[in-house]
Amino acid sequence: MASRTLKFAIFGNTYQVKKSAFINNIIATLKESGAEVSIDSEFYRFLVEGGRLSMPIDHVFHDGDFDADFVVSMGGDGTFLKAASRVGSKEIPIIGVNMGRLGFLADVHPEEFHNCVSALYQGQYAIEDRTVIKVTADGSDIIGSDCALNDVAILKRDNASMITIHASINGEHLTTYQADGLVVSTPTGSTAYSLSVGGPIIVPGTHIFSLTAVAPHSLSMRPIVLSDESVITLRVECRSHHFLVALDGRSEKFSEGTTITLQKAPYRIKIVKRQHSTYFSTLREKLMWGADTRGK
Repeated sequence: MASRTLKFAIFGNTYQVKKSAFINNIIATLKESGAEVSIDSEFYRFLVEGGRLSMPIDHVFHDGDFDADFVVSMGGDGTFLKAASRVGSKEIPIIGVNMGRLGFLADVHPEEFHNCVSALYQGQYAIEDRTVIKVTADGSDIIGSDCALNDVAILKRDNASMITIHASINGEHLTTYQADGLVVSTPTGSTAYSLSVGGPIIVPGTHIFSLTAVAPHSLSMRPIVLSDESVITLRVECRSHHFLVALDGRSEKFSEGTTITLQKAPYRIKIVKRQHSTYFSTLREKLMWGADTRGK
């Protein structure tokens, strides 16, 4: 099957044992194709300490010290997002092997992985480029990755009271949100947190961001869609004097008055899609979008 040696870097879920059950089959499939296999050090320790790794690998890598033709994410969408943050500007295509439940981003079932690898060697796949949000905080450092593939959420911290978020677009005042928070979403993240708080579904490739308030004080505060070329500036006031910024679920605390700036990152995340897999089929199958649940 192999016409040339491909390099694969594997990331995996380190919290649920069952999500690593197929690791040896995954590695065996890659080895049969003549591939070079590397594993993230945290995932490697998890596998070895639990006695779950029986196949040989070529390398163990740390942090961002890896190079590959493809990245394999083994887990659910959360694992996929973590892998994407590690890939970052490397722009290595990511294959999501779904070991979880929904699997909107991770859409390859373990039983399908052999066929997926065959398709890679035969060139029978597509690469989707996904926009990423870059976050800067005036006067504060962001720990870890400063970019998000899904969304960035500004949220209240310790107090039941709402927070006030002054929002500007390209330097022009947009509005002042009084709410539990604000979700700024990419098209990729539009079916995640944003959707759960009433945001729109946005088809990838449409080059827009959406802003959706979380439990707004005013019912007239509807979601708004902006060009992803926009620079979004947010300034927060809150009774607790601290608020949270969550990048793809990774929360960091900031002091009241910190200016948060969001804009399109200078790179995109690349996602491997099989030829028969489309965004609209995923919407229908994973989210039951448009399904009539009434009795026949």
